[in-house]
Amino acid sequence: MKLYPLAIRDIADIALVTVIIYYILKLFKGTRTIYIITGLIAVVGLSAAATLFNLKGLMWLLSAFTRYGLLALIVIFQPEIRKGLAVIGTGTFISERKKIGIAEIQELERALRQMVQRGIGGIIVIERNMRLDELISESGVKIYATLSAPLILSIFLPDSPLHDGAIIVRGNYIIGARTILPLSQVGIVEGSLGTRHRAALGVTEHFDCLAIVVSEERRSIRIAQKGVLSESLTFENLRKYMEELLIKRT
Repeated sequence: MKLYPLAIRDIADIALVTVIIYYILKLFKGTRTIYIITGLIAVVGLSAAATLFNLKGLMWLLSAFTRYGLLALIVIFQPEIRKGLAVIGTGTFISERKKIGIAEIQELERALRQMVQRGIGGIIVIERNMRLDELISESGVKIYATLSAPLILSIFLPDSPLHDGAIIVRGNYIIGARTILPLSQVGIVEGSLGTRHRAALGVTEHFDCLAIVVSEERRSIRIAQKGVLSESLTFENLRKYMEELLIKRT
């Protein structure tokens, strides 16, 4: 078999495809979509083998899957596809974003402690690699205030006009309040969980963010990410958990 030398155009083409595949895998890492991508890669491999060895039965089966299966996958995984396109559209792969730091985590911890001790419920949504302006514009109230424990507590007080819904945090600022979140539509939600926990799961299914839920009845704190809800967190491991999810993994 004769080998042809690679031209600069070929090298650039391979590099571009590699970068695109890398960012697609990075985008869906930790979600159920990664299994679909793995399955599609396997289908491509089987298709190549069927063509190479002229396996007509396998070629027919893969042709039927390509015709109907891909459409079904688009319908089933519409939330994940929507999320991916939104991330690409906002340019978060290449743009700088305001990152949350130790000081902000300390303020969050102070606020969460006081909310639990006083039996005040609420949802705090923290942006990661995706902006949530869409949610605020649709249902919330735009604000732009420095993140602090007293401010968070005052927002979630029952007498506050902003206490319903969630607050949105970007870096060291609170950028939205009274924001209505999408309820979870995917996966199994515990029967004992209420609307607040379903909302926390729902927003992390659609957007790249973290949702911290405080239950006033149970006086507990749980964190949702990528459609998964943690167990109830103690004050001892709360800060460590937030640092792991917001700093070490960003």
